[in-house]
Amino acid sequence: MLKVKALLFDVFGTVVDWRSGIANEVKKIANKNKIVINANDFADAWRAEYQPAMEEIRKGNRSFTILDILHMENLKKISSRFGLDKLSSDDFDLLVKAWHRLPGWPDSSEGLNKLKTKFIIATQSNGNIALMVNMAKYSNLNWDVILGAEVVGHYKPEPEAYLKACRALHLNPEECMMVAAHDDDLKAASLQGMKTGYVHRPYEYGKDKLFDISEVNDYKGDRSWDFISKDLNDLAYQLGC
Repeated sequence: MLKVKALLFDVFGTVVDWRSGIANEVKKIANKNKIVINANDFADAWRAEYQPAMEEIRKGNRSFTILDILHMENLKKISSRFGLDKLSSDDFDLLVKAWHRLPGWPDSSEGLNKLKTKFIIATQSNGNIALMVNMAKYSNLNWDVILGAEVVGHYKPEPEAYLKACRALHLNPEECMMVAAHDDDLKAASLQGMKTGYVHRPYEYGKDKLFDISEVNDYKGDRSWDFISKDLNDLAYQLGC
């Protein structure tokens, strides 16, 4: 019998469409500054710096630093490759805050509201509190609580990132389900005793990144998670919401 009381969500890619959101925001700033840019390539390049920046913290090479700061550092690191190095400080700030304004996937708001009727729903994201709160307001994501890296002091997939989030809710790991579109996140959570729910997001990296239409339709494959869903509405249905 399922004894889950809380659903902890990965957010970037699982609940919100970061790639389209960032691409659209940089287009606006590039157009204003008369800069020609491949917006999707820029979004991919910026995102590619995400894990390496956090890895320095995971390894203990620097103290815990929130994602907003890491995003700014990473933006400045790649800006010259895209002709953005001459942007004003205001434009740099506006672009970093684009991560606060990411659009939800079409099913996200409705699906979360359904899940909320039966479970505690919480972010378990590497994003900092202000980022998550602003994004929730922007995209109508009605979380019960904001958890994640800034709250627990660890970046996923460190074990403590999951365990401390569960403890913050006064719940055991087996009473919490990690919900994510990424198998590595779910594996890390499962190793700490959490239940797992996979959500299929084939277009996270864009339709141009798909190699075969089967990537869209055949999403169950050999996955062995507790629940495997095509979107958040499907997950809500499977969980009896």
